[in-house]
Amino acid sequence: MKKILSLFTILAVTFSCFGFSVTGEAASTSAKAAILINAENGKVLYEHNSETKLPMASTTKIMTTLLAIENGKLDEQFKVDENAIKVEGSSMGLKSGDIVTMRALCYGMMLPSGNDAANATAVRVAGSVEKFVSMMNKRADKLGLKSTHFVTPSGLDDYTDDHYSTASDMAKLTAYALKNKIFAEICSTRSAKLKYGNPPYERWLANTNKLMASCKGVFGVKTGFTDKARRCLVSACRRNGTTLICVTLNDQNDWADHSNLYDFGFSQYKSVSLSPKVNSFKAPIVGAQKDTVSASCENEIKLSVYKDDAERITQRVVLNKLNYAPIAKGEKLGYVRYYIDNILVGQTEIKANESVKAKASERTAFGRFIQRVWRLI
Repeated sequence: MKKILSLFTILAVTFSCFGFSVTGEAASTSAKAAILINAENGKVLYEHNSETKLPMASTTKIMTTLLAIENGKLDEQFKVDENAIKVEGSSMGLKSGDIVTMRALCYGMMLPSGNDAANATAVRVAGSVEKFVSMMNKRADKLGLKSTHFVTPSGLDDYTDDHYSTASDMAKLTAYALKNKIFAEICSTRSAKLKYGNPPYERWLANTNKLMASCKGVFGVKTGFTDKARRCLVSACRRNGTTLICVTLNDQNDWADHSNLYDFGFSQYKSVSLSPKVNSFKAPIVGAQKDTVSASCENEIKLSVYKDDAERITQRVVLNKLNYAPIAKGEKLGYVRYYIDNILVGQTEIKANESVKAKASERTAFGRFIQRVWRLI
């Protein structure tokens, strides 16, 4: 018995030395810090030291790219600042005098992780790297990233200890950034043909995120590495209508860890079929021979929900307060919405079962004008 206890003690110490953490059904990672969340509602499915401040290397460019996109004028051509692009590390190949667009710089940051692209972006948007970094920190504060501080737009950190974040903050930032359609499109691109240079010419950039090709459902987001931060990875994965975000900081086995964590995370979800409690509605209507129009919705929809939440789903019927004739069959008149703890998780449209004509008196030019205004409202 003593030998068995000793063996378990040795194993426990060994695993703790490697930084393994277990939650639920054998979820684990070799990272110094990690987190797995639901992108829609922020539900934490796994975490290990997720609030520990650590350098995050080029995953920094998630914030840089987001601010660049929000600045607009993505396709306006300009000449890169020749001093900004004099930076070490990974590059999109910018040279002095090159003519680029902000869109090209965003691809240059998110695919080959160009430090030159990050610095060029900073100077173009804010006038200097220092002013842009101030913008980054202000946005971090606005997003509630209380344990994040930026010093560079690229993530190069060998000369400072003040450039850091947490796995939790990086997951929150990524969930926010993915709501931006342009950001989501760029970070999910495996390779892109862009035109820049002096004069601009076409060339291809490849994404450094190998997980997009090796793990089912992965569509982004950003890799990172410095000598201080070691390997960092932020990824997003969508399966069966559910999107999860995984962050690992200082993880020498990040590709496998993310794949395993996604398998674990999605195993915690199950498909449920939902039907409206009532599927016969009378929607109010004005300008017609009658006061209501009959309506219904799909009898059943399928949702992927966290297994412990399935029994807590509630539904609400939301009908338009007023509908103006004429009404076409199949026209949307409202929703049946499904919630978990007041968070919308799914909905189905309530549609008219019949067409309803407007009264003859409502077919005047004024009546049609009122109808158009009402539909806009």
